[in-house]
Parts: sequence; structure tokens; C-alpha cells
Amino acid sequence: MGVVAHGKIRCVPLTLISGSYRVVGASPDGDSVRFYPRDPRAFRRAGIAVKANASGGVQLRLDAIDALETHYTPPHAAREWHQRPEFGGGAAEALLRELGFTDVTRNERGIVTAATPVQTDGCILTRFADKYGRAVAIAFAGQPPTGTKDGASVFLDVEGLRRSVNHRLLAAGWAYPTFYSKLYADLRAELATTAQAARRAASGIWKLDATTAGFTVASRDALTDDLVILPKLFRRLAEYLTLDETGGVDLSGFREFLATLNDRLFTVPDGRATVLDSLVTVATASGGAGQTVTLTVPPENIVFLEA
Repeated sequence: MGVVAHGKIRCVPLTLISGSYRVVGASPDGDSVRFYPRDPRAFRRAGIAVKANASGGVQLRLDAIDALETHYTPPHAAREWHQRPEFGGGAAEALLRELGFTDVTRNERGIVTAATPVQTDGCILTRFADKYGRAVAIAFAGQPPTGTKDGASVFLDVEGLRRSVNHRLLAAGWAYPTFYSKLYADLRAELATTAQAARRAASGIWKLDATTAGFTVASRDALTDDLVILPKLFRRLAEYLTLDETGGVDLSGFREFLATLNDRLFTVPDGRATVLDSLVTVATASGGAGQTVTLTVPPENIVFLEA
């Protein structure tokens, strides 16, 4: 895995938890999957407040990455929203391949009905859960390194990070960098460099990414089926548009809507504390055909504060 012994670099370690990944009956996407710890008390012993199912399975949120949405339901919405399927579904397939699954089949609702094998060995490094009870984790396929005990307090180095599923998906262009404040600065810097390299190579999502170049939302179908943009921004657009029962795409109030939310952040390397609406512009598109939305700062230069 590539870990540094406890006490040498950081004052707050990550907890190593070994177990297995299982996907049948679930609907994993490109940055979230179900994990079953070998020790059912592992998270409790680590002081991490996760929500587990009856079999002890915990939903993981893969730290630092955000794949296109395959099934997102805004608050109070009557239907699910999704992003461009070839990249949302492609990221989900890539994640399962990285974890060792093959021959995965899903039903019409995206739920996995069969996979080979039924479960795969894996381990995670984590130290907290998000507000939804998901363990925020750096995930690995296979067994932990020989001599590394389950439940150990360890520090992940950059070399070890490069072996993680998180890093591999980002490097292949299957996910956007989306950083939160509890991610260690040295790991964040490595992931930012990785995302920039994927962008230069036009890998995966970066072939069509329009987040910082600006994109016009001509229709709701264009938002879900055509545009490739940062999922965080997509979710906010879906939440805003859901408030309009007419089915329109008038974005004149979008920045004001963003201002009502608690998307606090700081930008790097300047360390400016601000909120998401200050980094988003909405302008009338050329010819008056819709409105162009632009994120004015690259995603890897934004660090959101954990809610």
C-alpha cells in the first residue's frame, strides 16, 4: 500500500480497515461502493460514525474524486437526474474493474444483479464519515501489505496513494478532482497534478469537459445527456431547475440560489476563503440562445469545507 509509520509525518493518522467489496443488490457508481469490514466493530473502535446495513455493509465515499452522476435525486424532486451516460456509467464500470469484478450485469434501475466474483478482498484508509454516514475513504483492491494489522493507525504516502482506486480513476480521466478540507495537503497536491495531467492528455471526461470553458444549458435533456461538467455544479443546477415546475431552463436566479447554500470553500494556492457562488458566472449566450454558466477556477484549485 505504501504507508509511513505512525508518528513520523502527521499528527492525525488514518485507520486501516480490511474487508470485502460486494456489489450484487446495490447500485455502485464511479465514486461510491459498498464495503464490508472483516471486523464488524472496526468503525466503532475507530470512532467513525458510519451507517451500516443489517449485514454490516457501509457505503464508501471515495475521497477526493467525483464521477459523473448516474442517479441523483435532488431534494423534493420527483425523478432522478443523471449526467452523460458514457462517462457516468463508464466510471462505474471502471471502479468495479479496479476492485476485481467482471461480468457485471445490472437491471433497468442500475442495480447489480450478478457479478464475478460475488465479493472481492479490499481495504480502506479512513478517519471520518460524512453527514450521510458514508465512510470517506482511500480504497484499495486486495489484501493490505504483509505486517500491517487491521485497525492500525497509519499514514499514507504519495507512492501508496498512487496504488489506490481513487488515484487510478482520476489518472484515467474517469472522475473530477473534488477536494474537501480534511484531505491532507500533500495528497491533495499529488491528486491535483494527476488531474492536470489527465486534462492535458484529454483522457476520459476531459475530452468534452466544459466546466471552466463555459457551457450553455439549452434544455434539461442537454444537461443530462450531452454536457460534461463538474458533478458538484451539475447537482446544484439540477436542484435549482427542479424548483421550476414548468420544465424550463431559466438560469437568471442560479447564482442567487447558490448563495443560499452552504458551499463554503477556499482556493489554492492563494488560500482565499469564499463561497461557490462567487466562482460561478451566468451570462447570456451569444445570439441570446440560453445562458452560459462558467466555473472561473479549475476544480483542483478549490477545497470545499466539510459540512
